Order: sequence, then structure tokens, then C-alpha cells
Amino acid sequence: MLRVLNIHDEPVLGQEITTSLISSGFSVDMTRLGLTGVKRAIAHNYDVVVLGQTLPDVTGPAVVSALRGIGVQTPVIMVSSTSDIAQRIQGLRAGADDYLVMPFSPDEMLARVEVLLRKRVPPTKDSAVLRTSTFELDLVKHHIVHEGRKQHLLPTECRLLEFMIHHAGRILTRCEIFESVWDHHFDPGTNSIDVHVGKLRKKLAALGLPSMILTIRGAGYRFEGLVT
Repeated sequence: MLRVLNIHDEPVLGQEITTSLISSGFSVDMTRLGLTGVKRAIAHNYDVVVLGQTLPDVTGPAVVSALRGIGVQTPVIMVSSTSDIAQRIQGLRAGADDYLVMPFSPDEMLARVEVLLRKRVPPTKDSAVLRTSTFELDLVKHHIVHEGRKQHLLPTECRLLEFMIHHAGRILTRCEIFESVWDHHFDPGTNSIDVHVGKLRKKLAALGLPSMILTIRGAGYRFEGLVT
């Protein structure tokens, strides 16, 4: 049975999320404290974490940052009662994989969970490593490897770079990227792509690699790299 950790301070919504997931066949653990959630996520192999933006002890982004900092890569869906863009950016930059703004239906929550679970299916051995002329992308370990040095990627960053490498040299629209990598209908108001592209560029630069993800003004992005 697939396991979900629900970290949420709002009792009504938190219970609704838990009930919906249980009715769909998931095993759900629930806590209202962020630090308790971190301990449980470390101790147990959850398939997805559903996380509130505000908690009694620490913030939601602080929980995500703590998990990513110690190597826990369980997919995280953040939930917030506000559509404030700054909060969404903060959560995504901390390492969240998805973001839901209330109100939302239980069916939408289930769909988001199912999408993240599908994306956790490991690649086949033959497709586990993508090679370009300057670096390798390990799709299992989520590593960029360049001249013996490694840079770890979060799951969404890895999927985004994989998608761009597969379409190297072609201009990819924001809509195309979002619907392929995030598997949702494109939201013109989202800046998730910009945030993740910025993080990828920094991680490539940290390995001494040039910026191969070009912004094509008014069109989208293009990955400039020779795939071998």
C-alpha cells in the first residue's frame, strides 16, 4: 500500500485530505507539527508528502528545506490558503515538487499525488544515463556528472533537464514544458518554470559548465548542447 505523510495544521482541511487519500487506497499518517513531520519522513519511506505552508512550529518551506538538506527526496506537494506568488516561489525554491492553492477539490489533490507517483517510476537500465558533450545526467541518482564532479538535482529539476536534453536545439514553449514536465494544464500565472530553470543554471555553473539553457524572448527556452 502506498504511504502518504500529511503535515497540516488546519484540522478541517487536513482531515479532508487524509479522508480522501484513505478512500482512494492510500495509507496516511498525519501530524500538525513540522518537526514531527521531518522526523517521520526520515524514519519512514513515504511515497508522497502533503505539506501545509504554515505550521505551529516551523514553516512549510523550512520543512522541505530540512528534508532536502539531509537527502530525503520524497515528492512534496505544498498546500496554501493564499495565492501569494512570493510564498509559492519560496516553497518551490525550498524543494517542493508541486503547489496547490485552496480551495481545491479532493479529486485534484488525488490527481497531483498520482502524477508524482508516476514520475517516481525509475528509468530502465538502458535509459538511466543521458550523455551530452560536456556532462552526463544520471536519471536514477539525479546527478549531473562533469569531469568526475557531481551536482545533485531535485526530482523536478532532473525531469526538466531530461526533457530539454531530449529536445536539444529546439525552442520549447513554456506551455509545452509545463504540461510535459509537471503534467498539468499550463497556468499562465505560474513561474515554476522560471524558478527551476534558474536553479538548473546555478547548478550547471557550479560545475564550471556554461549556461546551455537559453531564454528565447517571447518564445520559451532552448537547450544548446550536443547529445551523444
